[in-house]
Amino acid sequence: MLMDTDPMHLSDDEAVEIAEIFRLLGDPTRLRVVVSCLDEPRSVGDIAQSIGATPSLVSHHLRLLKALRLVRADRRGRNVYYQAEDDHVRCVIRDLRDHVGEQRPEED
Repeated sequence: MLMDTDPMHLSDDEAVEIAEIFRLLGDPTRLRVVVSCLDEPRSVGDIAQSIGATPSLVSHHLRLLKALRLVRADRRGRNVYYQAEDDHVRCVIRDLRDHVGEQRPEED
């Protein structure tokens, strides 16, 4: 099997999965859910209160985000806490936030 030496080459499966991640993060509420648990584990109630959404809506979004490995759940007794899956997720969100916050050069 011939290996592609281009480090930025995407297989069909990778392209589909990355596109699905961006589709999920394209929803502002879902994006806020991920951002709210970037730095520390948070309960559904805490996330809901911080983003101004209902716990049932947050739970729905978390289920989708967890399926694509953007967040992970940690059960502590009767409570479940969610946080970003890993540093890759944190870096992508922070890099995009920094990108959006950059000033654009003036166009001529």
